[in-house]
Amino acid sequence: MIKRSNISHNVSLLSAAVLAVTLTVATGAVAPATAQTWPNRAVTMVVPFAAGSASDTAGRVIAVALSEAVGQQVIIENVSGAGGMTGTARVAKAASDGYQFVFASVDSIAIVPTMHKAPLYNSVTDFEPAGLVTDQPIVLITRKSLPVNNLQEFIAYTKANHDKMQFGSSGVGSGSHFSCARLNAAIGINPTHVPYRGSGLAMQDLIGGRIDYFCALGAAAMVPLEGGNAKAMALLTNERSALFPGLPTAKELGLPGVDSYFWTASFFPKGTPEPIVQKLYEATNKTLDNPAIVESLRRAGVTPIAPKLRTPAYLKTFVGAEVETWRAMIKASGITID
Repeated sequence: MIKRSNISHNVSLLSAAVLAVTLTVATGAVAPATAQTWPNRAVTMVVPFAAGSASDTAGRVIAVALSEAVGQQVIIENVSGAGGMTGTARVAKAASDGYQFVFASVDSIAIVPTMHKAPLYNSVTDFEPAGLVTDQPIVLITRKSLPVNNLQEFIAYTKANHDKMQFGSSGVGSGSHFSCARLNAAIGINPTHVPYRGSGLAMQDLIGGRIDYFCALGAAAMVPLEGGNAKAMALLTNERSALFPGLPTAKELGLPGVDSYFWTASFFPKGTPEPIVQKLYEATNKTLDNPAIVESLRRAGVTPIAPKLRTPAYLKTFVGAEVETWRAMIKASGITID
């Protein structure tokens, strides 16, 4: 005979087992279903720089096209501060449900966190990379009234006057800051650095004659140069850019060792389901293959990343390499941020 106590015990065990199976099945069903239906509401693209910045300009072109590609509105939210770390950190700590991603860049991923003694996130381990998106040339531009017309004249003038000159950047540790820092070191000058909360503000002061020069991203430089409100001295990239035809590189003009570059990429919080990451990658890929979008980006001074370099897998490897590359460059420069 089986005792009643044993029956009760066995029923309790059976109930617990059924509950566990039910929870397991439910949990397993929820994740794929969420990924399959993503997105079923608006998605936030965090741009970790101010409205009107070069990253913001590119992000807005991309966001409009992505909205159509994913079937839901992609809303831009500018969360600037700490050289891009504030907005990027917010996404690192966000829910991994696919409804928030960061349109990050070389400075907010590889430069600024590496310069900080206590970064707000780990660029390699705290995100799910969704793919590289754009790159931009970096252009050395000066105020219109600066009495120079080419790089050789710029070098001679700054050597004679750098103690009373100012250069702007889109923030301490930003790509524009580091590009100008390398340029200054190569020339052997030490002008005053004026950091701004975004390239738009720096450009306003350059046009207004309140700063002397700026190592600007393509998206920031295009309109002022076309309007005759600033002067271009040289490209600070390895190769010439079709976006600025006829403008030579600093290396071509006899100033090596100042090569700089700027890329943007999309990152979800760590733990975001792979199918969601893949969907954003596919939507971005479709967007960047659209001739109308390519032309819009070109007019803004931005170039889509080559198709073979857009994948999440490539970006994951690329980020690790970039962090190490910039770690060495930053160590050599001696620039750090507490």
